[in-house]
Amino acid sequence: MTTDLSGQCVLITGAGRGLGRAVAEHLAACGATIGVNDIDAATCNETVAAIRGRGGSAHAHAADMSMRDSFMRVAGDFARATGCIDAVINNAMLLRYEPIEAVREDVLDKMLAIGIKAPVWGAQALLAHMDAERGGCIVNLASPVAFRGYPNTAIYSLVKGAIVTLTYVLAAELGPRKVRVNAVAPGSVPTPGALGLNSPEEYERRARTIPLRRLGREEDHAHAVAFLLSPEASFINGEILRVDGGISAAG
Repeated sequence: MTTDLSGQCVLITGAGRGLGRAVAEHLAACGATIGVNDIDAATCNETVAAIRGRGGSAHAHAADMSMRDSFMRVAGDFARATGCIDAVINNAMLLRYEPIEAVREDVLDKMLAIGIKAPVWGAQALLAHMDAERGGCIVNLASPVAFRGYPNTAIYSLVKGAIVTLTYVLAAELGPRKVRVNAVAPGSVPTPGALGLNSPEEYERRARTIPLRRLGREEDHAHAVAFLLSPEASFINGEILRVDGGISAAG
């Protein structure tokens, strides 16, 4: 049975490709109106075209959401088009794995800006444009790297650890305002972006270490996000939903 998200207006960052696009297309299939954001206008338009081609509703909003002015402008445009914002999915991230001695200041600044600053602006945007009586939802994108050490992922792990903490804090702070804040932590998913960082042999090795003995699929993540937005999750707040086949549990 498809989750019913009819009437919800959901803004998703980094939705032009990969997991973000999969989430956007699935939520639209569930009846939500989607604000598709990506820094690349072409991929925004491709996602919107795919959603509309299946009868869904979506709006393209190309912008760098690490900048507060850009995030608030996009949120305002989307809210004016739809009436309000019911949920923000903070998905955008710069993916970079490298030894700690190779980290450059410009890359560090960009990863922190996209991965940490943008979700802060996302919370502000939701509060500015949600229906106060109905409340709203925030879903952040976390990762198993927030809970265990993986070599060559220092900055990425730093960002995801901060996202887990931000999720807990905002769940406590915004709960009284009818805002639920949760995160999804997907395991290894061979998206186009991730495939550029890992070899097929590495993915085969990872699959063997996962208790379910397979890699994640984009739809696994998308279904988890849909659940967290649904009425069935109305009492779930401050949860980190690990969609990783059991790799976190296995240690």
